[in-house]
Amino acid sequence: MPMLGLGTWQNTDPEECAETVRAALEMGYRHVDTAQGYDNEAAVGEGIARADVDREEVFLATKVSTENLAYEDVLETTEASLERLGVDQVDLLYVHWPTHTYDAEATLGAFAELADDGLIDHVGVSNFEPETLETALEVCDVPILANQVELHPLLPQRDLRAACADLGVEVVAYSPIARGEVFDVPEISAVAEKHDTSEVAVTLAWLRQHGITAIPKATGDHVRENWASLALELADEDLERIDGIERRHRLIDPAYGPWN
Repeated sequence: MPMLGLGTWQNTDPEECAETVRAALEMGYRHVDTAQGYDNEAAVGEGIARADVDREEVFLATKVSTENLAYEDVLETTEASLERLGVDQVDLLYVHWPTHTYDAEATLGAFAELADDGLIDHVGVSNFEPETLETALEVCDVPILANQVELHPLLPQRDLRAACADLGVEVVAYSPIARGEVFDVPEISAVAEKHDTSEVAVTLAWLRQHGITAIPKATGDHVRENWASLALELADEDLERIDGIERRHRLIDPAYGPWN
């Protein structure tokens, strides 16, 4: 799973979304993240089809919405997602949230069946806390590759990261630049000034150097700016400065979040 992906949340204009995906793939991105709930799977698929990049080179992830997590609904709606995306399989299929129609055994039983049938390569979960993740691992008949969670310097999720490492599950960060709040964090700005780069590049490098995959949503010039962060290498003192940020802010906090 490439450590820098293209997030597509809120990219609902079909043409803009398709062109963003195409441009990102031709720029070098090989990881694209979408979801049933984003209402853009068809546009993402169109962008993949337009790109001068073989489908086999693209790590494609989507997510099953909370209202579709009953056993039969998982099977039916995943096939619908594949049809919208225009692909025979996806590389990673996530449980979007462990809520509403989610039942660990039934839901993940359907995911395992999809994996056995070759419609998905890997199972993932999203917004799972350690206890929820442990239960999922116990009942799922196939490995769980990743847990996608809100993660950025203002919500570093240290305990969750440690739990995922112990359980052999990779961490994927959504909202990795805290929806732009990283521009207002003095510690990040100081590191950016030191390296003559942006707060976004610093934040994405911080995530990468901590072994965390990031999927920042982007369009236009931001797609290239995010890609350029791969050239930035932070010193240990830079990482420590960002690790020492005391300010905390969770941006995505629904009542049904498992931490509530």
